[in-house]
Amino acid sequence: LAKKKKKILRIREFIVKTRCNAVHASPGRNEYKYFQRMTSTSRVEGKQNALIMGRKTWFSIPEKNRPLKDRINIVLSRELKETPKGAHYLSKSLDDALALLDSPELKRKVDMVWIVGGTSVYKAAMEKPIHHRLFVTRILKEFESDTFFPEIDHKDYKLLTEYPGVPADIQEENGIQYKFEVYEKAVVAE
Repeated sequence: LAKKKKKILRIREFIVKTRCNAVHASPGRNEYKYFQRMTSTSRVEGKQNALIMGRKTWFSIPEKNRPLKDRINIVLSRELKETPKGAHYLSKSLDDALALLDSPELKRKVDMVWIVGGTSVYKAAMEKPIHHRLFVTRILKEFESDTFFPEIDHKDYKLLTEYPGVPADIQEENGIQYKFEVYEKAVVAE
C-alpha cells in the first residue's frame, strides 16, 4: 500500500456506550497522561471504564503495559480462539462486545465504554445510531501513515467549544503542536 501524508487523529470516547482513541503518532507523555486520565476516570464510585480495541491495537501496546490498568480491557478478534494474556475479555465483534457489556455481571461494574482502535472498530462504532462523543487529539503536523481514522461527518458530529476536563488551548510537546477536540453526535429516538 502506498503511504499518504495526512493529519493524524487520536480519537477517544463515545458517551452512551461506545468510545475512541488512536492512529499511530503520539506527541508524547502529556498527551498519554490525558488519555489515561480520560479513559481511567469513572463518574461512578466503585465502577470502572471499559476499553474496546482490536487485536492489532492490543498487541501494539507494550506487553509490560497490558492490560491498561484500572480499566476493563476487551479485545476484538475473529481470529483469536482464546483471550490474549492480560486482557479481561475477548469478543468476535463490536456488537458482541457491547452485548457482553450489557450482561448483568458487567453492567454492575462498568461506567463508560471507550473505543481505542483500530480503524475498523472506530468506523463500526461511529456508524452506531446512538448518542455519543468523540474525544480527538488533533495533531497539527502531517506524518506518513498507511492507517487513518475515519472521516468525521460534520453533518452528524458537532464540535463542542468546551468540555469539562479538556484543555481548550493548543498544546505542544516534543516540537509537535496538537489540540484536544470533543465532537458530539446526538441521535433522536424514533
